[in-house]
Amino acid sequence: MRFADIIDNSDAVDALRKMVDSNRIPHAMLISGPSGIGKMQLARAFAAYLNCQNRTDGDSCGVCPACRRIEAGNNPDIHYIYPIVKAKSSQPVSTDFLPQWHQLLKDSPYMDPVAWLSLIDAGNKQPVIYVSDADAIEAKATVSSYSDPYKIFIIWLPEKLHPAAANKLLKTLEEPFEDTLFICVSNSPQEILPTISSRLRHIEMHRPSMQAISDGLIRKGVSPQTASTISRMADGSLLKAFQMISAAGETEEFAAIFRDAMRMAYARKADSLRSLSERIAAFGREKMMRLLDYFARMTRENFIANLCVPPLNIMSPDEEAFSSRFAPFINYGNVEQMTSEIDAARLDISRNANPKLVWFDFLLRLMILLRMQPKKNTSLQS
Repeated sequence: MRFADIIDNSDAVDALRKMVDSNRIPHAMLISGPSGIGKMQLARAFAAYLNCQNRTDGDSCGVCPACRRIEAGNNPDIHYIYPIVKAKSSQPVSTDFLPQWHQLLKDSPYMDPVAWLSLIDAGNKQPVIYVSDADAIEAKATVSSYSDPYKIFIIWLPEKLHPAAANKLLKTLEEPFEDTLFICVSNSPQEILPTISSRLRHIEMHRPSMQAISDGLIRKGVSPQTASTISRMADGSLLKAFQMISAAGETEEFAAIFRDAMRMAYARKADSLRSLSERIAAFGREKMMRLLDYFARMTRENFIANLCVPPLNIMSPDEEAFSSRFAPFINYGNVEQMTSEIDAARLDISRNANPKLVWFDFLLRLMILLRMQPKKNTSLQS
């Protein structure tokens, strides 16, 4: 992992590079920003640059032993801490789920939280960083590094720290060891305990531009036309962009389901909607969440289509063909409620509710919403 792998966010890269080059490295820092933009990649690239044995042109070499260990995920001087659920152990620690963590880094380098829930079989449990992990950090911090200049603790989602774990970690941050560095990677920095946050050097990342995402996709071998379309749909999320690339066939499947659901709901075919809900319920949680994301996007795009400003719409030719007839049914009278229903279904699925019931209830509500008339825009009346 190198700085060259980071898409956009040159300011954040430059800030981290200057810390190392000037030998003014804070003992604890926070890399924050929206989910799916490459924060974990930046943390790993910084760790590589810090310990690289042959830095070249402001980047790690990528080939020395330290760089290879980081890329392989088996560097004994880099410790990952992340939210987990209690399994067999009454004192759970991150390393209990090390195979799943390596799988996430490999399959989802932009860190999909939903994929992580599935990998650790969270069910309806909310992952937490437990005090036992804070104890493990304290124990490891007292041991000298094995081969690299620094021991590095990379904490993914510190906002998930149990209060007891946060208080124990605070003591470690207040009395840091000279060769120890903490890198926190957060999607919601405002949820971090203030006493923890105040002791971290903040590095903020932003959503990459559409052009940066498109260029990144092209470098991965995606055609310029496809890259341009996906970069517009990704809404600044590299996670979404690469998910769309790897699931092109899935997007076509979701488009067909969306069309069928809307037609059945408008025709009030409750039996057909029940059958559709049973078919969707067999997808598994991750896929159902992606389908709901697709419903949300198409609801938004069809509402925007009513504004008759084509540049604002981001749809494929097939989606545009369906929306040319369907768009009028998503209007001021129902768009807010439809969005709320999608959000409610997403929350229920994330909490492991019965998917058949969630989807059937959601699709039945569409029957009512699709026939609602647009609200009068009273704000324009004198």
